[in-house]
Amino acid sequence: MSYFKNTEGAAILLRVVSAIQENKEYLGVVDGEIGDGDHGVNMNKGFSMAGARIKAGDSFSEACRIISQALMEDIGGSMGPLYGSFFKSLWRHSKNLEHINAAQYSTMLKASTDVVMEIGGAKVGDKSLLDTLAPCCTALHQSIEQNQAFSIALQHSIQAAEAGKNSTKDMVAKIGRSARLGERSKGVLDAGAASSFIIIQAMHTAILERLHGQSTLAPESIAQA
Repeated sequence: MSYFKNTEGAAILLRVVSAIQENKEYLGVVDGEIGDGDHGVNMNKGFSMAGARIKAGDSFSEACRIISQALMEDIGGSMGPLYGSFFKSLWRHSKNLEHINAAQYSTMLKASTDVVMEIGGAKVGDKSLLDTLAPCCTALHQSIEQNQAFSIALQHSIQAAEAGKNSTKDMVAKIGRSARLGERSKGVLDAGAASSFIIIQAMHTAILERLHGQSTLAPESIAQA
C-alpha cells in the first residue's frame, strides 16, 4: 500500500505514547547528564495524558491535535511548546486528508520540523532535537525524490534520525540550559534529540505496519503511567 488512512491513524500515535512511557527512565538519565533530569518525567506526563484521551476510532489528525493540546497545556519545561507545536502542525497539514501518501507525509513532517526550528531558535548542529528531525526529513524527501516506495523512505528516515541523534554526543550545546556548560556539554546525547528519535522511530514503524497491512496496537486509550 502506498498510503495510510487518516481515519485509522490513532493507533500510530498511541504507539508513540507507549514508546515515551517505556523510555521515561532512559530520557531522565540522558537529561540528567547535562540538564535537570526531568525530561523523561515531563514527556511521560504529557504523552500519558494524551494517550488517556485518544480513542481507538480517532483519526491520525485528531490524535495529533490531542497530543498537541496535552503537551502545550499540561507539561512544563521547554519541550512542551516545541513538541506541542510539532504535533499541532501535523494536525493542521493532515486534517483535510483522507489518505496520507509519501509526498504528503514528507510535506507534513518538514512543515512541523520548520515550526520547531522557528519557535526554538535552534539550527542543525546546535545539539537539539533538530539534529534528529532535520536529517530525518531530508532522508524521507530524498527517498521520495528517487521514486522509492513509502516504506523504504520511512526506513531510511529512521536510520537518518538515529544517526542524527547519535551525532549530538560529539556536539557542544549552543542553545538551552546546557549551553552554559560549553565544552563540558560534549560527550553525552542531547535529551531532545533522544526523545525525538523515540517519537520518529515509533511513529514511522507504526506507519510501516499500516502500509504492510499489519495491525498496530490500538487500545481504546493508554492510561497514565
